Amino acid sequence: MANLKITLVKSTIGALKDQQATVAALGLRKIHQTVVKPDNACVRGMIFKVKHLVKVEEE
Repeated sequence: MANLKITLVKSTIGALKDQQATVAALGLRKIHQTVVKPDNACVRGMIFKVKHLVKVEEE
């Protein structure tokens, strides 16, 4: 099963509360922090919601 490397590239300060919660649920706290998550529909949906704040690479 494939994994996704998700990196926070933009601050969440100006983002909506639900977008901030989504970033936190992905496990991202600081800019340029990277987490590895499984490539599934749930994670893809979270990424889609905050796609303007994160960079995604397939692993």
